[in-house]
Amino acid sequence: MENILSRYSDLKDLKAMNMEELNTLAENIRELIIEVVSKNGGHLASNLGVVELTIALHKVFNGDLDKIIWDVGHQSYVHKILTGRKESFHTIRTHKGISGFPKRKESKYDIFETGHSSTSISAALGYALSRDIIGEKHNVISVIGDGAMTAGMAFEALNHAGDTGTDLIVVLNDNEMSISQNVGGLSQYLNRIRTAPTYFKVKEDVEAILNSIPGIGKQVFKTAERAKDSIKYFLVPGMFFEELGFKYLGPIDGHNINDMIRELERAKKVKGPVLVHVITKKGKGYKPAEEHPDKFHGSSPFNIDTGKPINISIEPSYSDILGDTLINMANKDNRIVAITAAMPEGTGLSKYKEIHKDRFFDVGIAEQHGVTLAAGLASNNLKPYFVVYSTFLQRGYDQVLHDVCIQNLPVVFAIDRAGLVGDDGETHHGVFDLSYLSHIPNITIMAPRDKSEFIQMLEFSKDYNGPLAIRYPRGNCYDYIEENNRTDIELGKSEVLVKGKDIAIIAIGGMVEKAYKVTEELKRQGRSVTLINGRFVKPLDEDLIKKVSNEHSLIVTLEDNVKTGGFGSLINDILVQSNYRGEILNIALPDIFIEHGKVNLLFKQYNMDVEGILNRISEKIK
Repeated sequence: MENILSRYSDLKDLKAMNMEELNTLAENIRELIIEVVSKNGGHLASNLGVVELTIALHKVFNGDLDKIIWDVGHQSYVHKILTGRKESFHTIRTHKGISGFPKRKESKYDIFETGHSSTSISAALGYALSRDIIGEKHNVISVIGDGAMTAGMAFEALNHAGDTGTDLIVVLNDNEMSISQNVGGLSQYLNRIRTAPTYFKVKEDVEAILNSIPGIGKQVFKTAERAKDSIKYFLVPGMFFEELGFKYLGPIDGHNINDMIRELERAKKVKGPVLVHVITKKGKGYKPAEEHPDKFHGSSPFNIDTGKPINISIEPSYSDILGDTLINMANKDNRIVAITAAMPEGTGLSKYKEIHKDRFFDVGIAEQHGVTLAAGLASNNLKPYFVVYSTFLQRGYDQVLHDVCIQNLPVVFAIDRAGLVGDDGETHHGVFDLSYLSHIPNITIMAPRDKSEFIQMLEFSKDYNGPLAIRYPRGNCYDYIEENNRTDIELGKSEVLVKGKDIAIIAIGGMVEKAYKVTEELKRQGRSVTLINGRFVKPLDEDLIKKVSNEHSLIVTLEDNVKTGGFGSLINDILVQSNYRGEILNIALPDIFIEHGKVNLLFKQYNMDVEGILNRISEKIK
């Protein structure tokens, strides 16, 4: 097969290609994406599914003028290759390399930065309305998946766009998946459109038939106006979108470039908002990804020949421990219910889903609904666990405050991927949760230092009568300190791991392991150090903190949250109230959005690895 991609330069080359060349280009791009993602990891299945769609979009629209906005943005790899980043594509998701998501600073073709789902229609509508106000002339296109369509924000935008009547093109990339298999009424509705015998009928066909009846046709049509809705719903796919004010085109084979070019050209001529329904296959062109699109949604490096991951750790992850522990707890307590927002696989709930399917709810990409659903369940004497990534719980902040905490309901938020998460970067680091949760009344916040303590905390949560958050990092979950006696969890009480004087280190969650290594090195240097595992961010162990402040001349706090409003800030408040006269060193992440890169590299970059922490302490005690 000819390698057209090797001589591809920019969008001008794409415009000049014939259909045969475009299809060859699609295959070349697939090969490049598989090769690079197999080494770097990344979002494979979603990108393989949009190769032809992306080519068709850039063939039809003018990339230098028209605005293409990618929902979530994890499927923008093909777009990046076509828009001048072919030569740097091998660096995707690596430290200082190109991002796995659209970035405005990276390219003028990345119109809007995304990383969370369901925002593209709102952003595109903003572009379209501003275009109208300014008097510009260009197309605005939102590319959104059917999984992202399950979120309320997408419907809010559709509702508003239909009301404005402005020119806007929404491309619905329907692959029957979000991260895991889609759930809910919209998914079932789209499935009916895919499989209906009226697949390619459009509204004009119905009206044309009625109007063409000789003599009485127009009268019949007028009479039928009262029944027209019923006729449409029987004969026309996509009526849901039509009723919202969108012209519906489709469904279209998303892997047929010729068909998509034809329909996208048609969409350009439509006045007002139009929805183009494209059917694609997630993982297209790579059999392992086609068969297991959920496993290749966010993939670690893998062997291309077998599709199997490379360098798999034998240690379980925190997500694995969460799933197994929750199953054991639910086996004994029929009040326990688990909720996920489209991520049973990523949050460790896949086995729970099979064993306790009547007490498992996947709400789709709808974190707001997930939080308030949990509040409703808790209000009627169940014990809900909403298992969610830190970065995605941000989307349910108002519901945490308003629906859970004001009512002081016993909802447990199992907050996965807390702290730095690595290659997905700015939009996915879970470094804000301590700040956005700790100021809410009634909530209790915990963070485990290791596997055994994580299980202890989950067990503690079962009988806790109030809002409770347990935040834990991405990665392996193990015990790293040899202990004979592990203390029980007591509300608001920390754990003293090492007793000393002069320097006190108070660390929380995943940072306790680094603090332990720092303590061991300081002891080798002849320093006397107290090491405290904070356990609770809220309520803090005020008595112990005050005691430590009386006995130590330097207090160091360690957390993998931003410094502003975090664990250290809360401890500072107590130290100020206690009139502490010693030195304070708050080690936390800076008040910036952290770029993508391996977690260990990022910790080193911000002087939060063991060496960096030691250096910062040494500067204080010179």
